[in-house]
Order: sequence, then structure tokens, then C-alpha cells
Amino acid sequence: MKILLIMPDGKIHKLKFGSFEKSMREAPLTMTVLASLTPKELNAEIRIVDESVDKIPKDYEADIVGISVITGTANRAYEIADYYRKKKITVVLGGVHVTMLPEESKKKADSVVIGSAEKSWPRLLKDFAKGDIKKEYKEVPNDSRTFSYPIPERKLQKSKKYIAPNTVMATRGCMQQCEFCTIPALGYKYSKRAIGDVIKDVKSFESNRFVFSDVSLVDDVEYAKELFTALIPLKKKWGGLATTKIVHQPEMVELMYKSGCKYLLIGFESFQKKALKEINKSFNNKENYKKLMTMTHSFDISVQGCFIFGFDNDKKDIFEKTVALVNELKIDIPRFSILTPYPGTNLFMRLSEERRIFDYNWDHYDTAHVVFKPKNMLPEELYEGYKFSYKETFKFSQILKRSAGFRYSNIINFLGNVNYKKFSRRINKCRT
Repeated sequence: MKILLIMPDGKIHKLKFGSFEKSMREAPLTMTVLASLTPKELNAEIRIVDESVDKIPKDYEADIVGISVITGTANRAYEIADYYRKKKITVVLGGVHVTMLPEESKKKADSVVIGSAEKSWPRLLKDFAKGDIKKEYKEVPNDSRTFSYPIPERKLQKSKKYIAPNTVMATRGCMQQCEFCTIPALGYKYSKRAIGDVIKDVKSFESNRFVFSDVSLVDDVEYAKELFTALIPLKKKWGGLATTKIVHQPEMVELMYKSGCKYLLIGFESFQKKALKEINKSFNNKENYKKLMTMTHSFDISVQGCFIFGFDNDKKDIFEKTVALVNELKIDIPRFSILTPYPGTNLFMRLSEERRIFDYNWDHYDTAHVVFKPKNMLPEELYEGYKFSYKETFKFSQILKRSAGFRYSNIINFLGNVNYKKFSRRINKCRT
């Protein structure tokens, strides 16, 4: 059996100098995990293709094609599915977008996987081998607080094409209920992988650098402390996601540092209390932002700080104020996004009820387009403010000011700032 696993290009930012090119993101886990879940008795030949770093092999004679879909890549995924189905090759669609909009996805596939795939994927493949594949495979969310899967088949991935080739997952789900996030909409409880399994996974690759893909790695403080303690003897360096809540956990941050943490992605989202309350993220607090940055920098941890524009309380002065705050806080790699109502989220439902969504072209659901009507400005003004924020923040003079006084200077900071400066130039050439 020949299996082709595809992740369509989400137009993720790339860094290019002459012939040198890398994807500025970590290697995705989805396809390598699916490969590891494939029943050994099928003796399958598996090929993995991430279109952002590789070309779709249109001449590959697969028996079955699995395509992972997020909303921003849905149109491209359907296009790829159409191509292989015309060749009489069985196509399976899965991923967040499929889980949120299964009826839409079924029109473009021979079968769909709804929810996680630990049980569904092996069952689907066994049914396919018997010539009895079902139209739908669904894993119903349960109250299990643990999950497991085999060590991902990383050898099948073009690791050198990613800025971070080794990705690990320790937790799944999130304890927060942010209005704009798809994670709560999926319905899965916050669950953890056995720490012994995580450590075994980290030991499985030779590199001394890796990334945690978890959206909420530190929500369970005791689990996180135990995990970081177990990582210390490995002497590896890592990055991951965290919330601003870590400002109240100095002991844990120190353990993160000792375990090799070198950078964190943190969702500040906004400095306005009303906006944070609007999205159910009131635990964020502007008064703690400076303390948080001082703490992370004291442990030589770099921060990629994320801010979102387009909340109902945002007015036209939000862009200048946010840029000023980013520079004042000395956020190492700032990142700005336009509020995006992904299908299935509370935000999508609210804006739909208010009849404020005017664009349902999934290509534009990438946090870089305006697809709804803001309350206190025109859509064009939101987009122009978004572009302005990138342009102002990534001037070399501002990059140098933000970097002043921070002892830890690494390749991630340099490449991150250079890449977002290139991104700023590109979007500032766009009109829409």
C-alpha cells in the first residue's frame, strides 16, 4: 500500500537569501505522527509532503492520499483533493477545518476524519485495505486526561527545510476559553502525555534543539515543573508557548531556564482590559507585562510577543499605542495579527449572528486579511493600521532599541526580526 500524506501550503513566511531558503516555522507533527500510527502489518510505503517546503508529487501513484486541512489552506486542500480523485485515487481529509466543517469537507473527499486520529487513522487504513472505507471516521472527545502516540516518523520529513526541525508534544488542549481560538471549539479536555514518553521522544533525535508544539504547555504547573526537571539532564535547548500567567510562577520559569528554554511565544493580544475581557482573556494584564519581560530576560529567555488588532474596543489609535508598548517592553520578536473568526469558534458564531462577516473566502483566513466589519473603524482602516504596525516596529532603529540591554542574542532573534522585516515590506506593497 502506498500512502501519500500532504500538508497544503499555508503561505507561511519564508526566509530567503539567494538560493538559501527555510520555512520560518517548526516542522509540523501531524504527518509524522500519522505515519507512526500506520499499522505495521500493512507494510505501507509512506511519503510525506509539506507543500510549504516541497512540491506536490503529481506523478506519484499512491493508493490513498491523506490531506491535513486548516481553514487558511482549505481551498488549496480541496484543489489537491480534486486532482487525485480525478486520477481515481482515494482521498481522505482531516484536520481542524474538517472537524469544524465536516459537511463541507465531505464534498471533496472519499472519507473524512473528524477529531484526533489516534484511533481513527489505523481503523480507516485497515478498512481501506479490506475495500470497506467509510465516509466518516469520528473520535468523540472524552474526559481522558492523558493521551499517547508512538514516536513520530521524523525521518520521512525534509527536516533541513525548517528553522526548527524537531517538534515535540507534551500536552493537548487548553484550560483557557479564548473567544477567537479553535482549541476550545474542538471539545477536547486538557490532557497530558506521560513524562517518560516525552523524554523518550526528545532523546530519539540527535539534535540538541527542539520545540514544544503545545498551545498550553504550562497550564498544569505541577506537571510542567516535573517535565522541566526531567529535561535538565538532557542539556538540550528548546522553545515553546506560554501564557502571561507565568509571571506568577518564578520558580517554574527558573526551571524552564535550567531545562534549556531559550525562547517563548506569548499571546499578549492587547493592552486594553476591555478587549481582553471581550475575548475571555482577562488573566492578561498590562500591569504585569513589564514584569514578565524583565523576568524572562533575566533568565536569558527571548520572547515572541503576539498582539491582535480588530477587537470591538479598538479605535484608530490602537496601532500607534501598541507599537509604542512593544518598544517600551522590549519584546524581542513582535508579531501582529488581524482578528480572524475561524469557523466553529465563539467569535465566528457571534460575528455571524451580528452579520458582520463579509468574506468567506478561506484563503483570507490567515490573520493577515480583514474578513469582518470592525466596530470603530472601517475594514480598510484596520488593514492599513496592521501594515503600519509592522512597518514601524521593524525599522532597524526600533529593532536595535528593543535589543539594547538584553544579554541573550541568538540566531532565532536575528532571523525572526529579519524575516518579519521582509514580511512588513511585502504586506506594505499590498492594497488589500
